[in-house]
Amino acid sequence: MQMVVESFRQKGKIFKKMQEVLPKELGIRNKIKIYKATDLNGYFWAIFAVSQKSRILMKDVHKFEEIYMKLTLYCDHNFKYKILFIDAPLCSKAKKAFIEAGWKIQ
Repeated sequence: MQMVVESFRQKGKIFKKMQEVLPKELGIRNKIKIYKATDLNGYFWAIFAVSQKSRILMKDVHKFEEIYMKLTLYCDHNFKYKILFIDAPLCSKAKKAFIEAGWKIQ
């Protein structure tokens, strides 16, 4: 969480509330960090932090969309922003698909 908060703080974005959602609560087995946050304007943010060695491909885009849908059902509201922190290499087609789906990639 420290990395995520520092990254947003450097860009001037401050959250008044940030809470981690465990993947187990959503019924998934992926090694992913999921946060739901509320900024000072009252907008809700879905923040996904992924750290893996293999390249992120198109199949992963669909996987993250499914996880996002489960998160919206679990939290019972939609999110204004969807942010994805990635340490792994990203396929160009997957990057284009993420952007078309409304994700911001960090």
